[in-house]
Amino acid sequence: MRSIRKFESIYRISSVPRSKLKVAAYCRVSSANDEQMGSLSFQQKYYWELIDKNAQWELVGIYADHATGRNIYSRPQFRQLLADCRAGKINLIITKSISRFARNTLDVLSTCQDLKKMGVDVYFEVERIWLSKQTSDLILTIYAACYQNESEDRSFSIKWGIKRSFESVDSKFFNRICYGYQKGPDGLLVIKENEANIIRDIFRLYLDGHSIRQLIDELFLRNIPSPRGYDHWGTECISKILSNEKYTGSVLLGKTYVANFFDGKQVKNNGEEFKYLVSECHPMIIHHSIFSQVQIEKMKRSNRQQIR
Repeated sequence: MRSIRKFESIYRISSVPRSKLKVAAYCRVSSANDEQMGSLSFQQKYYWELIDKNAQWELVGIYADHATGRNIYSRPQFRQLLADCRAGKINLIITKSISRFARNTLDVLSTCQDLKKMGVDVYFEVERIWLSKQTSDLILTIYAACYQNESEDRSFSIKWGIKRSFESVDSKFFNRICYGYQKGPDGLLVIKENEANIIRDIFRLYLDGHSIRQLIDELFLRNIPSPRGYDHWGTECISKILSNEKYTGSVLLGKTYVANFFDGKQVKNNGEEFKYLVSECHPMIIHHSIFSQVQIEKMKRSNRQQIR
Protein backbone atom coordinates (compact mmCIF):
# COMPACT_ATOMS: atom_id res chain seq x y z
CA MET A 1 0.00 0.00 0.00
CA ARG A 2 1.32 3.45 -0.92
CA SER A 3 2.30 5.62 2.04
CA ILE A 4 3.15 9.30 2.32
CA ARG A 5 5.32 10.93 4.98
CA LYS A 6 4.71 14.56 5.87
CA PHE A 7 6.89 16.39 8.37
CA GLU A 8 6.90 19.91 9.72
CA SER A 9 9.48 21.98 7.88
CA ILE A 10 12.89 21.18 9.26
CA TYR A 11 14.13 24.62 8.25
CA ARG A 12 11.51 26.51 10.25
CA ILE A 13 11.85 24.53 13.48
CA SER A 14 15.63 24.22 13.45
CA SER A 15 17.27 25.29 16.71
CA VAL A 16 20.82 25.16 15.35
CA PRO A 17 22.71 28.32 14.34
CA ARG A 18 22.16 29.49 10.76
CA SER A 19 25.72 28.91 9.61
CA LYS A 20 27.34 26.38 7.35
CA LEU A 21 26.81 23.00 9.04
CA LYS A 22 28.32 19.65 8.18
CA VAL A 23 25.23 17.46 7.95
CA ALA A 24 24.80 13.69 7.69
CA ALA A 25 21.72 11.47 7.49
CA TYR A 26 21.21 7.99 8.88
CA CYS A 27 18.65 5.49 7.61
CA ARG A 28 18.08 1.80 8.25
CA VAL A 29 15.83 -1.06 7.21
CA SER A 30 15.54 -4.29 9.17
CA SER A 31 15.77 -6.80 6.31
CA ALA A 32 17.24 -7.11 2.83
CA ASN A 33 14.11 -8.07 0.88
CA ASP A 34 13.21 -6.10 -2.25
CA GLU A 35 10.54 -3.95 -0.63
CA GLN A 36 12.75 -2.97 2.30
CA MET A 37 15.75 -2.26 0.08
CA GLY A 38 13.53 -0.11 -2.12
CA SER A 39 12.56 1.81 1.00
CA LEU A 40 16.24 2.27 1.85
CA SER A 41 16.94 3.64 -1.62
CA PHE A 42 14.01 6.04 -1.25
CA GLN A 43 15.27 7.24 2.15
CA GLN A 44 18.75 7.90 0.78
CA LYS A 45 17.33 9.93 -2.13
CA TYR A 46 15.01 11.84 0.22
CA TYR A 47 17.86 12.86 2.56
CA TRP A 48 20.20 13.75 -0.27
CA GLU A 49 17.58 16.15 -1.71
CA LEU A 50 16.67 17.53 1.73
CA ILE A 51 20.24 18.42 2.66
CA ASP A 52 21.16 19.62 -0.83
CA LYS A 53 18.30 22.17 -0.81
CA ASN A 54 19.67 24.00 2.21
CA ALA A 55 22.46 26.40 1.25
CA GLN A 56 23.61 26.54 4.88
CA TRP A 57 24.25 22.80 4.98
CA GLU A 58 27.16 20.80 3.63
CA LEU A 59 26.42 17.12 2.96
CA VAL A 60 28.98 14.88 4.66
CA GLY A 61 27.31 11.61 3.76
CA ILE A 62 24.25 9.40 3.97
CA TYR A 63 24.86 6.38 6.18
CA ALA A 64 22.58 3.41 5.54
CA ASP A 65 22.33 -0.05 7.12
CA HIS A 66 20.10 -3.05 6.52
CA ALA A 67 20.17 -4.74 9.92
CA THR A 68 18.05 -5.07 13.05
CA GLY A 69 17.91 -2.27 15.60
CA ARG A 70 18.69 -4.38 18.68
CA ASN A 71 22.18 -2.94 19.04
CA ILE A 72 24.81 -1.00 17.11
CA TYR A 73 27.31 -3.83 16.71
CA SER A 74 25.64 -5.34 13.66
CA ARG A 75 25.41 -1.97 11.89
CA PRO A 76 28.75 -0.95 10.33
CA GLN A 77 27.42 2.27 8.81
CA PHE A 78 26.08 3.48 12.15
CA ARG A 79 29.43 2.76 13.79
CA GLN A 80 31.13 4.69 10.99
CA LEU A 81 28.73 7.59 11.53
CA LEU A 82 29.70 7.77 15.21
CA ALA A 83 33.39 7.52 14.33
CA ASP A 84 33.06 10.45 11.91
CA CYS A 85 31.29 12.44 14.63
CA ARG A 86 34.19 11.80 17.01
CA ALA A 87 36.57 12.96 14.29
CA GLY A 88 34.72 16.29 14.10
CA LYS A 89 33.42 15.71 10.57
CA ILE A 90 29.73 16.13 11.45
CA ASN A 91 27.70 18.83 13.24
CA LEU A 92 24.17 17.58 12.63
CA ILE A 93 22.55 14.18 12.02
CA ILE A 94 19.08 13.84 10.53
CA THR A 95 17.21 10.54 10.90
CA LYS A 96 13.63 9.38 10.51
CA SER A 97 13.00 8.18 14.06
CA ILE A 98 14.52 7.33 17.43
CA SER A 99 13.91 3.67 16.56
CA ARG A 100 16.41 4.01 13.68
CA PHE A 101 19.18 4.56 16.26
CA ALA A 102 18.24 1.46 18.29
CA ARG A 103 15.32 -0.34 19.94
CA ASN A 104 17.30 -0.63 23.14
CA THR A 105 16.58 2.28 25.50
CA LEU A 106 20.05 2.18 27.04
CA ASP A 107 21.77 2.25 23.63
CA VAL A 108 19.65 5.19 22.45
CA LEU A 109 20.30 7.30 25.54
CA SER A 110 23.99 6.37 25.74
CA THR A 111 24.55 7.22 22.07
CA CYS A 112 22.70 10.52 22.38
CA GLN A 113 24.70 11.49 25.47
CA ASP A 114 27.93 10.76 23.61
CA LEU A 115 26.80 12.88 20.66
CA LYS A 116 25.90 15.75 22.99
CA LYS A 117 29.39 15.67 24.49
CA MET A 118 30.83 15.85 20.96
CA GLY A 119 28.67 18.88 20.21
CA VAL A 120 26.70 16.99 17.55
CA ASP A 121 22.98 17.72 17.23
CA VAL A 122 20.39 15.19 16.02
CA TYR A 123 16.95 15.77 14.56
CA PHE A 124 14.43 12.90 14.79
CA GLU A 125 11.80 13.63 12.14
CA VAL A 126 8.86 11.50 13.29
CA GLU A 127 9.08 12.63 16.92
CA ARG A 128 10.13 16.21 15.95
CA ILE A 129 12.86 16.19 18.58
CA TRP A 130 16.12 18.13 18.52
CA LEU A 131 18.81 16.58 20.70
CA SER A 132 20.11 20.04 21.60
CA LYS A 133 16.84 21.12 23.23
CA GLN A 134 16.72 21.05 27.04
CA THR A 135 13.58 18.89 27.09
CA SER A 136 15.03 16.24 24.81
CA ASP A 137 16.39 13.91 27.53
CA LEU A 138 13.01 13.15 29.10
CA ILE A 139 11.19 12.86 25.78
CA LEU A 140 13.90 10.62 24.34
CA THR A 141 13.69 8.32 27.37
CA ILE A 142 9.93 7.96 27.02
CA TYR A 143 9.99 7.32 23.27
CA ALA A 144 12.95 4.91 23.47
CA ALA A 145 11.27 2.90 26.24
CA CYS A 146 8.09 2.66 24.14
CA TYR A 147 10.00 1.47 21.07
CA GLN A 148 11.88 -1.11 23.13
CA ASN A 149 8.65 -2.41 24.63
CA GLU A 150 7.11 -2.67 21.15
CA SER A 151 10.14 -4.59 19.90
CA GLU A 152 10.11 -6.94 22.90
CA ASP A 153 6.41 -7.65 22.34
CA ARG A 154 7.08 -8.45 18.70
CA SER A 155 9.99 -10.72 19.65
CA PHE A 156 7.79 -12.52 22.19
CA SER A 157 5.08 -13.06 19.56
CA ILE A 158 7.60 -14.53 17.11
CA LYS A 159 9.04 -16.87 19.76
CA TRP A 160 5.52 -17.90 20.81
CA GLY A 161 4.66 -18.68 17.19
CA ILE A 162 7.79 -20.80 16.76
CA LYS A 163 7.02 -22.78 19.91
CA ARG A 164 3.47 -23.41 18.77
CA SER A 165 4.75 -24.59 15.39
CA PHE A 166 6.99 -27.09 17.24
CA GLU A 167 3.79 -28.66 18.57
CA SER A 168 2.20 -28.97 15.13
CA VAL A 169 2.51 -32.22 13.18
CA ASP A 170 2.86 -30.13 10.01
CA SER A 171 5.72 -27.94 11.30
CA LYS A 172 8.15 -26.79 8.61
CA PHE A 173 11.00 -27.41 11.09
CA PHE A 174 10.62 -31.19 10.63
CA ASN A 175 11.87 -31.15 7.05
CA ARG A 176 15.10 -29.22 7.30
CA ILE A 177 17.72 -30.91 5.14
CA CYS A 178 20.92 -32.26 6.67
CA TYR A 179 23.71 -34.45 5.30
CA GLY A 180 22.26 -37.81 4.30
CA TYR A 181 18.84 -36.50 3.28
CA GLN A 182 17.21 -34.58 0.47
CA LYS A 183 13.66 -33.41 -0.18
CA GLY A 184 11.36 -35.61 -2.22
CA PRO A 185 8.69 -34.42 -4.69
CA ASP A 186 6.23 -33.91 -1.81
CA GLY A 187 8.70 -31.76 0.14
CA LEU A 188 9.34 -34.45 2.76
CA LEU A 189 12.79 -35.81 3.60
CA VAL A 190 14.03 -38.91 1.78
CA ILE A 191 17.34 -40.70 2.15
CA LYS A 192 20.23 -39.65 -0.10
CA GLU A 193 21.75 -43.09 -0.34
CA ASN A 194 25.38 -42.25 -1.20
CA GLU A 195 25.63 -39.90 1.79
CA ALA A 196 23.66 -42.27 4.02
CA ASN A 197 26.23 -45.01 3.42
CA ILE A 198 28.99 -42.65 4.59
CA ILE A 199 27.00 -41.87 7.75
CA ARG A 200 26.52 -45.58 8.45
CA ASP A 201 30.29 -46.11 8.05
CA ILE A 202 31.03 -43.23 10.46
CA PHE A 203 28.80 -44.77 13.14
CA ARG A 204 30.19 -48.29 12.57
CA LEU A 205 33.85 -47.22 12.63
CA TYR A 206 33.29 -45.14 15.75
CA LEU A 207 31.84 -48.14 17.59
CA ASP A 208 34.78 -50.22 16.29
CA GLY A 209 37.10 -47.91 18.22
CA HIS A 210 38.05 -45.20 15.73
CA SER A 211 38.64 -41.77 17.22
CA ILE A 212 37.22 -38.70 15.50
CA ARG A 213 40.71 -37.87 14.28
CA GLN A 214 41.04 -41.36 12.77
CA LEU A 215 37.61 -40.99 11.15
CA ILE A 216 38.74 -37.76 9.50
CA ASP A 217 41.89 -39.48 8.15
CA GLU A 218 39.85 -42.44 6.88
CA LEU A 219 37.40 -40.20 5.01
CA PHE A 220 40.30 -38.29 3.47
CA LEU A 221 41.94 -41.52 2.29
CA ARG A 222 38.65 -42.53 0.67
CA ASN A 223 38.50 -39.15 -1.12
CA ILE A 224 35.13 -38.40 0.47
CA PRO A 225 34.56 -34.62 0.67
CA SER A 226 32.92 -33.03 3.71
CA PRO A 227 29.27 -31.86 3.55
CA ARG A 228 30.60 -28.44 2.52
CA GLY A 229 32.89 -29.89 -0.15
CA TYR A 230 36.22 -29.66 1.71
CA ASP A 231 38.91 -32.34 1.44
CA HIS A 232 39.13 -32.70 5.20
CA TRP A 233 36.16 -33.08 7.52
CA GLY A 234 36.07 -31.00 10.71
CA THR A 235 36.02 -32.59 14.16
CA GLU A 236 32.85 -30.65 15.04
CA CYS A 237 31.14 -31.88 11.87
CA ILE A 238 31.87 -35.53 12.74
CA SER A 239 30.81 -34.99 16.35
CA LYS A 240 27.50 -33.43 15.29
CA ILE A 241 26.76 -36.31 12.91
CA LEU A 242 27.35 -38.81 15.72
CA SER A 243 24.93 -36.85 17.96
CA ASN A 244 22.23 -36.04 15.40
CA GLU A 245 19.01 -37.85 16.35
CA LYS A 246 17.65 -37.00 12.90
CA TYR A 247 19.40 -40.10 11.54
CA THR A 248 17.05 -42.26 13.66
CA GLY A 249 14.02 -40.74 11.89
CA SER A 250 13.29 -38.36 14.78
CA VAL A 251 13.58 -34.60 15.18
CA LEU A 252 14.47 -32.79 18.40
CA LEU A 253 13.23 -29.19 18.32
CA GLY A 254 14.23 -26.42 20.72
CA LYS A 255 17.91 -27.35 21.02
CA THR A 256 18.74 -23.65 21.19
CA TYR A 257 16.87 -20.51 22.22
CA VAL A 258 17.38 -16.74 22.43
CA ALA A 259 18.30 -15.98 26.03
CA ASN A 260 18.93 -12.26 25.67
CA PHE A 261 16.57 -10.10 23.61
CA PHE A 262 19.20 -7.38 23.16
CA ASP A 263 21.85 -9.46 21.38
CA GLY A 264 19.46 -11.97 19.77
CA LYS A 265 22.04 -14.79 19.99
CA GLN A 266 21.03 -18.43 20.03
CA VAL A 267 22.37 -20.36 23.03
CA LYS A 268 22.22 -24.06 23.91
CA ASN A 269 19.03 -25.09 25.68
CA ASN A 270 20.10 -26.90 28.84
CA GLY A 271 16.59 -27.18 30.22
CA GLU A 272 15.75 -23.48 30.40
CA GLU A 273 13.07 -23.95 27.69
CA PHE A 274 10.93 -26.90 26.57
CA LYS A 275 12.28 -29.31 23.95
CA TYR A 276 10.10 -31.32 21.57
CA LEU A 277 11.07 -34.81 20.34
CA VAL A 278 9.05 -35.89 17.32
CA SER A 279 9.41 -39.54 16.27
CA GLU A 280 9.00 -41.23 12.88
CA CYS A 281 9.20 -38.00 10.89
CA HIS A 282 11.20 -39.49 8.01
CA PRO A 283 13.08 -42.69 7.05
CA MET A 284 15.85 -43.69 9.45
CA ILE A 285 19.47 -44.12 8.43
CA ILE A 286 20.76 -45.30 11.83
CA HIS A 287 18.82 -47.71 14.05
CA HIS A 288 17.92 -46.42 17.52
CA SER A 289 19.99 -49.12 19.22
CA ILE A 290 23.17 -48.17 17.31
CA PHE A 291 22.56 -44.47 17.93
CA SER A 292 22.19 -45.14 21.68
CA GLN A 293 25.41 -47.19 21.74
CA VAL A 294 27.29 -44.32 20.10
CA GLN A 295 25.97 -41.81 22.66
CA ILE A 296 27.10 -44.09 25.50
CA GLU A 297 30.52 -44.51 23.88
CA LYS A 298 30.88 -40.74 23.42
CA MET A 299 30.11 -40.22 27.10
CA LYS A 300 32.68 -42.86 28.13
CA ARG A 301 35.40 -41.26 26.01
CA SER A 302 34.54 -37.80 27.33
CA ASN A 303 34.77 -39.03 30.93
CA ARG A 304 38.14 -40.67 30.25
CA GLN A 305 39.50 -37.41 28.84
CA GLN A 306 38.27 -35.47 31.90
CA ILE A 307 39.98 -37.95 34.27
CA ARG A 308 43.26 -37.45 32.44
